[in-house]
Order: sequence, then C-alpha cells, then structure tokens
Amino acid sequence: MAQTGSHSAAGQMTGYLYQCELALLELADRSWEEDPSVEVRMEVLDDIEFLRDESQDPFELLQSKHRGDAGQLSETGKDFWRSVASWIDALTTLGCLVGGSMPLLRLVSTQVAAEGTFLHMLRPGPGRRVDVALARMIDVAEAPEPKTTAPDRRRFLDLPQTQRYRLVDAIEVCDGAPLMSDMDRRLTRALGINRGQDSSSILAEIKGWWYGVAVELLERKNPNRRRASVSAEELLCRLDEVKDRFAVRNLPITESLRRLTDAEIAGYEDDLVVAQMRWVGLRDRAIATHLRDYHHARAQRSEWLRTFKITEAGLEEYEQRLRYEWDHVFARHTDVVDAETPEPERTAIGARVLNDTLDRAADEPARPGSATAAWIGRGTMHSLADRAAHTSVAEEAVGWHPDFVELCEKRHRVRGE
Repeated sequence: MAQTGSHSAAGQMTGYLYQCELALLELADRSWEEDPSVEVRMEVLDDIEFLRDESQDPFELLQSKHRGDAGQLSETGKDFWRSVASWIDALTTLGCLVGGSMPLLRLVSTQVAAEGTFLHMLRPGPGRRVDVALARMIDVAEAPEPKTTAPDRRRFLDLPQTQRYRLVDAIEVCDGAPLMSDMDRRLTRALGINRGQDSSSILAEIKGWWYGVAVELLERKNPNRRRASVSAEELLCRLDEVKDRFAVRNLPITESLRRLTDAEIAGYEDDLVVAQMRWVGLRDRAIATHLRDYHHARAQRSEWLRTFKITEAGLEEYEQRLRYEWDHVFARHTDVVDAETPEPERTAIGARVLNDTLDRAADEPARPGSATAAWIGRGTMHSLADRAAHTSVAEEAVGWHPDFVELCEKRHRVRGE
C-alpha cells in the first residue's frame, strides 16, 4: 500500500500542475470573451502573465495559489504577502510603481476570503473598498507577527504612500477558485467541448498539447525548445484541429491552381527540390508540373498557418505521416541496390521512389479522417525533399535517388552552403 511520507512534495507538485492548467483555463475563457490575439506566458515576471504582444509589457500579472484543504485565505499568510513581494519586484522591473499604466494584479486562490478582511474588500465587484483595505493592510503589515511573512510585509511598508495605493488599487483577489479535482469539468466548459463529442478524448489531447507548450514556455536554456508566449488564437486553432479529428471537417482550400510562369519556374532552378528531381532523370516538362504542386502547396500551408486553420504542431504531424509513407516506399525500392548497381538503374529506381511516394502522399489527409486535395500532399512531399540537406536529424531527410544523402552532401560542399 502506498504511503505518504513526511517529506512528500505532493502538495507542491499539485500547485505546479494547477498553475499550468489554470493558465489554460484563463486563456480559454479569454479566447471567447476578449481579443483572441491575447497571449499568455509563465514564470517571467509572475506565475502567469497576459499580454497583447510579446514585445509589450503584460497587462495582467496572476499569482496562482492551490490549497487542497480549501479553508479561509489568511490576512497574515504567506500566500498573500509573498504575492505582494513578487508584484513589487515585477512592478519595479516594469517601472509602473512611480507612474504610467498599472497591470492588473490578480491573486487566484482556492481558499475563500472571509467577510471583514481586507482580502474580501479587494474582490472584484460592487463591494470593493480599496481605501479601507489599504488601511487594514498597513495595520496587518505593521504587526510583529508572524515572523514568516515579516520581510514581505516590510517591503510593502517601505513603499512611499502613493506607491502603496497604486499597488493595492491594482490588486484583485479572486477567491474560491476551482480545485485541481474540478479543473477537467471547468476546462471542458471553457473550451466549448460539447457533450455529444468525445469530450474526454478531446480534452486529453488538448491537455497533452498544452503541457508540451508549458515546457517550451518554461524553457530557459535551449533556444530550439523555447517559446516566449502562446496566444488564445493558437489555442482555438489547436482545439479546432482536435475537434475536427472527431468531426471530420476538411481544411479550406483557398489557392487557385494555375501553370507557373517561366520566370517562376526559373526562380526555383537552384533549389534542392529541382536538383532532387534531376538526379532521378526528370526533364523540364515533368519538373514544371511537380513545381506547380510544390508552389501552390507552400502557399496554401502558409495561408493555413497565417489564418490559424492549422498550427505548426498540426502541420508537423502531417509532415511526419508523409515521411512515414516515403520511408516505406524508399526502403522497398532501394533494398535491391548494392555497390554493383549501375547508375542508370539507380536513377530509374529513384524515379519509381518519386512516383510511388507522391501517389501515397496524394492520399494522405492533412488532418486524419478528413479529405485533402491531392496536390497538397504531393507539394508538401516536395517541400520535405527540398529540406533534405538542411535537416538537423539525418533520419528526417527525404529524397528520391538511392544515394540522395551523399548527393546532397556533395552539392552542399560544392555550393559552400
């Protein structure tokens, strides 16, 4: 039987998970009620921060406090006074205490602020009384006990009178927040997941994606795994992707297909995508046809990303499925190739790899269970081939000729890339 040790960090761990899911809940609520371009980040100036643009200062700083036993929020407790100290640090960094616009400072706690306390007076709504709350806060801060919050209370008292008022006027106590055990229900409602859908599966996928995003938001060392913020618009797009997986809704096609001009074709002449096709013996007429798919698919994918019809993560999943299909075709056709295989036969094998791969790609939907125009898959496959010399993972390189890896490396050296 599992035992709870005296050194258990379960409560602390729950607090971290709660902060992560609260950020998702808050962003979901804002996605419907406010500008969907609102962005969230974590652990930069505060637990959770909201901003309009990652280059601008946050308009809201949020402290997240989860207490499994609920109870009352204490006027002298660490939850409030450590939040105050954290806000003083953040506002000093932002330069807001002395003038200018102040961000909203929210304390979100699962505990309840009792009537008559300054915490209750700082709740949003008609009963809010900043002047009375400030006077009571000063009395509490000047008390000798408890020692555990004395340094934080002293920091508040050390502020000039005008700065104290600006600080307290910006504080909003949001008590009685949902417990961790109730978060799934609240998230399901906030995300607009209908009961008729497979709600538990949809929520599980969204949370899985969100925890991956949270890791990127908290990453401080590896620039390849770090992101500054995530927008409500991206959340809505990811939600659509997941819902569509169950509802089978197709991505919109906005590109108008046409033949490329000679100038457009010439513009691709030095690209790897063309070199890959020439290595397997394709001539200009066939290359022009393939470049048409490549050109229009690139434009359509960019439009999907720009208008949040698909996320970067959703597009990467699609590309990974295409690589999987290519890998099967390439292995089957090149298995017979050895050191004695002559170049004309190698070229012919590469042409078969190209044709069979594009046939498979044409049938692969951008979203599982939906339908996607065949040229999207073919063109995206060419995009993967165009990246072969620059991919950081050799296993992700895609090509047609049995020796395409060596040919890419040789081309890379000759061109000095």
